[in-house]
Amino acid sequence: MSAESVDEVIVALDLSATAITAGLVTMRGEVIDRDETPIDHHLQGEALFSVVVRLVDGQMERARDHHMARCVAMGIGCAGPVAPDLEAVSPSDIPAWREFPLRGRLAATTSLPVFGDLDAKALALAEGWLGAAQGKDCFMAMVVGSSITGGIVLNGQLLDGAGGAAGHVGHVIVEPNGHRCPCGSRGCLEAEASSTAIAALTGRTVAEPTYDTMQRAGRMVGRAAASVCNLLDLDLVVVGGPVAVGFGATFFNSAQEALDEHATLRNSRGARITPVRLGDRGPLVGAAAIGVRGVVRRRRAARFR
Repeated sequence: MSAESVDEVIVALDLSATAITAGLVTMRGEVIDRDETPIDHHLQGEALFSVVVRLVDGQMERARDHHMARCVAMGIGCAGPVAPDLEAVSPSDIPAWREFPLRGRLAATTSLPVFGDLDAKALALAEGWLGAAQGKDCFMAMVVGSSITGGIVLNGQLLDGAGGAAGHVGHVIVEPNGHRCPCGSRGCLEAEASSTAIAALTGRTVAEPTYDTMQRAGRMVGRAAASVCNLLDLDLVVVGGPVAVGFGATFFNSAQEALDEHATLRNSRGARITPVRLGDRGPLVGAAAIGVRGVVRRRRAARFR
């Protein structure tokens, strides 16, 4: 992904379970401005959308008045479930939005081309562009938080799947006959290692984990990572999110041990699991990557008309 002009920026928007973050990102992936507000879960759908618009409008004004830059598109990473290209969003942790037409509403409000995808898929693009998977054509990125999601890049292409949700690693079975998952199954990774599951199973928040809790969460993630590496011939898994990052080395050491134990095929043996490299820039860089990809595709298509 390369810049065509240094005065072009993407308006990047990240919608997580807890916060709305908007920023300006250059076509080279540099975050030059940002603003953030926590999500007020008491707001109704239109009121919450007004908060999004306020943040986005503020960033567009900053682009024009402070950075003297031109906004060429908007890129969005959003917690799921979502419809392809965010034509409708129903984030599990934002009950005010059910089938909310986010992409269309923002396109009408900003008069910009708007491109969007799941937050974990956006993170995969970010880490492949400028982070821990830079230069890799085949890898998975995971977010381990209140839910567990993922994005998979295979042969240089981000996988979408039939409904746009490819990479949803949170529902890989890691503990047969394990705990009941909200999806209806048992032993899903999300039911064993998400922050919600950990709190329910231990009675403690992820801010005060025991050593055993951190080890077990890492081990469960390592098992799921091994299954995906074995299936898709991957040798790198990049993991972020408050559980993974918060639990630190204990989590990652346990995850690597489980990955080594279960990824024993010739092609998956030696696969690595590593923390995200972009830190808190990752979500905005990922949203921008979605926007850059959309702009590049549009410009390429225009050349052949």
